[in-house]
Amino acid sequence: MEAAINIPSPPPLPTEHGSQAFSETMSGEELLKVIFQTCQQKGVSDIQLRANRPMYIETHHGMEALPHLGTLSADSMLKIYEALLNNKEDDSHGFGDDDGQTDHIKKAVHAFQEKRVDDFSCSGIQYGDHGEISGRLRIQTHLSAPGLGITCRILNDSIPELESLGILPDTIQALRQAVLKRAGLCLVTGPTGSGKSTTLASLIDWARRHHPKHIVTIEDPVEYQYPHDMDDPDVPGMKTLAPSIVTQQEVGRDVSSYRQGLKDVLRKAPHIILLGEIRDREAMDTCLEAAQTGHLVLSTLHTTGAVKTMGRILEMYPKDKHASILNRLGEIMIFIHSQGLLTGVHGRVLTYEFLNNNDDSVGAAIAAYDRGASSLEDAIRRSGNVQWDNNLLRLYQQGLISKDAFENAKLAKSDD
Repeated sequence: MEAAINIPSPPPLPTEHGSQAFSETMSGEELLKVIFQTCQQKGVSDIQLRANRPMYIETHHGMEALPHLGTLSADSMLKIYEALLNNKEDDSHGFGDDDGQTDHIKKAVHAFQEKRVDDFSCSGIQYGDHGEISGRLRIQTHLSAPGLGITCRILNDSIPELESLGILPDTIQALRQAVLKRAGLCLVTGPTGSGKSTTLASLIDWARRHHPKHIVTIEDPVEYQYPHDMDDPDVPGMKTLAPSIVTQQEVGRDVSSYRQGLKDVLRKAPHIILLGEIRDREAMDTCLEAAQTGHLVLSTLHTTGAVKTMGRILEMYPKDKHASILNRLGEIMIFIHSQGLLTGVHGRVLTYEFLNNNDDSVGAAIAAYDRGASSLEDAIRRSGNVQWDNNLLRLYQQGLISKDAFENAKLAKSDD
């Protein structure tokens, strides 16, 4: 029987032992220190802060309230927001922004008062007495019934290998072969929180360490950072330059908008393009154009299964465009890898469906999708592909997920 799948956890935060409760006299930095000192070794992925409410954290076990810390007043929440802004990753990169720190925070707070929402990336928070720092953060501030709310997602600094994610060896080989193709479209799909970004980061990181490429990413926000170097394969303990160069652009920090990033990406002479998400028809058109003009494009959609992914793409276009879009997809689509994370017997478990467009019959099934999904469903069942429900059955038979998890996650629901 296989061991439980090792889905990477966010970086550890400080222990609950010895932590103190919130106090009105604390500064924003002191409040953040209490927050992060409370959560070490809990595997925290998200921190939820609301005015006049206890703090909540999300771990592999779900949401957990921490009432022993007390509640955060509206004034304390504003202090925390300003402290996070003080740690915000630099938007200007040193070009043309001479505003002082106080003006920078005042401008951000004023913009929040107008927009009622603020999304940004934040450098790690120093919380310990010996220089301990949390992982980078993705922050959203917003308003709701209690008042000011802040959601902190803790981002991983280390990129896991594909082998650690729970993907079968044959699928890993197909994914890596795909990322070496000269041109085409690769989609990783699944709901929010299904690990799409981690799978893509693992694939991109493998490519940058093994092959000379120019990789351009457009993300909102940047979740994983790719260094310029890597472990030297010939000299243990030493670093060497990676053969690839990675240009990472974050919306709002490096490009003014997602649309602007899409417009400019082809002018950077990339070999591989990673678009964080296909949000609309314009993004889909850009992906198709890039793939057809000699670029390899990787992106995501919020769909489960290859069949639903094709349906979601067609929803972006009027009916009279479907045939031409499907013909293009039949030619340029390389794979659809659709995944989800389940609560397993021994921890989180990744399940997935994989459709590899590696022969004419699969391309024909994609092109014929508008006349019925049955041919595409048949293609998924063929050798080399992985069907969602069959993969779920494998996990259940190996004892990695419960009967209830198996039944609830199936795409084909039983009639009884």
